[in-house]
Amino acid sequence: MDKKLLEILVCPLCKGPLVYLKERAELVCKADRLAYPIRDDIPVMLEEEARQLGPDEEI
Repeated sequence: MDKKLLEILVCPLCKGPLVYLKERAELVCKADRLAYPIRDDIPVMLEEEARQLGPDEEI
């Protein structure tokens, strides 16, 4: 992922910061507990494409 892109991307729901998880290819919003997928180096920032984090999942 491009570092400059990561600096400007925010959660589309709460506008909060995202955590890049390279090993999972996801951008995670801790506040909403959503993980947005990264496909072919392109973040998919759609709520309907996001995965809800499980209660035991650590960020």
